[in-house]
Amino acid sequence: MGNMKMPAIDVAALKAARPVHVLGAVKNDAGMDLAATLKLVQDQLTELTPKLQQTAEQALNEAKRAGEVSDETKAAADQQLTVQTQLGKAVQSLTTKLEAIEAKNLDLAQSVAGGGRGAPQAPMSLGQAVVTEGADQIKSYLKAGASGTMAFDVNAAITTADGSGGGLIFHEEERTPVNMSRRRLRIASLVSQGRTGTNLVPYRKQTLRNDATAAIAEGGAYPESAFGWSAAETRVKKIGAHTNITEETLNDSALLQSEIDGELRYGVDLAVDEQVLMGDGTGENLHGLIPNATAFVAAAGLPDASHIDRLRLAILQVTLADYVADTIVLNPTDWTMIELMKVGGTDGRYVFGNP
Repeated sequence: MGNMKMPAIDVAALKAARPVHVLGAVKNDAGMDLAATLKLVQDQLTELTPKLQQTAEQALNEAKRAGEVSDETKAAADQQLTVQTQLGKAVQSLTTKLEAIEAKNLDLAQSVAGGGRGAPQAPMSLGQAVVTEGADQIKSYLKAGASGTMAFDVNAAITTADGSGGGLIFHEEERTPVNMSRRRLRIASLVSQGRTGTNLVPYRKQTLRNDATAAIAEGGAYPESAFGWSAAETRVKKIGAHTNITEETLNDSALLQSEIDGELRYGVDLAVDEQVLMGDGTGENLHGLIPNATAFVAAAGLPDASHIDRLRLAILQVTLADYVADTIVLNPTDWTMIELMKVGGTDGRYVFGNP
């Protein structure tokens, strides 16, 4: 059949394609090429043997006459020995391959001679199955005017049963769980954060600034300013939680471990967010932004009738205290109320803009 790939072809198909009046069996001709190569290598090895013997005798005679062998004779002997070794290995390799091919040819010939018994029947495509096994039903259907429906069974079909296609059918599983919603964390990132190696952090806080700086006349006395700082300290507070899980469960599911780690970290971050904003400083609570803040006082003579008024007045109060308001924290309900405020009366336009 031409090359070494021939044995991979289905034996039954080869038998079916062979004319019925051709005698003999399917063979692999690649072995013929190997046999010719083997004979050529064996002939070269046979020709080399007397040359090697002649070189050996010459080396022996030189040793007897001069007490040593010439470099030329040594080089010739080394080269011939190397070639002899390579040819011997080639003969051994080719012989092994040729024996393997002859064994495959024998099995192939026996299979074909036995009517292709033992060779698996090539599976039919859907179209072949329809034409081959449904031929009679198709003819009857056409004779009846091709009206109505036609059905027939396909033998040897792949099914979902075990031993057929069932072993390859599995349910797809989404590995990412559907978790409960999480609140966005916004507050802790508004303040600077640092690290400490102790449970108590002392610091200094300015408590007095009486700035009397003023313009004075020549020879006049400078007014006296006063400044003061007080020592303060804050304790490190612990925020945390734990959950219980068996070692076997962790070993069985790396995803579970990641999810639990993520949930616990989120719980800590959420508690920190709430403490930074509203912690009252009592017990183990942090002293948050709202309890530390100065109470809101509306500026005199300015409107204070709506949520928008009070936000703007709060920014003014921060500005008058020599700070810059760069963030406003609002309850989502209050922000929605601001967005839904209308001009009033019969005017349906929104004050803040189209929500």
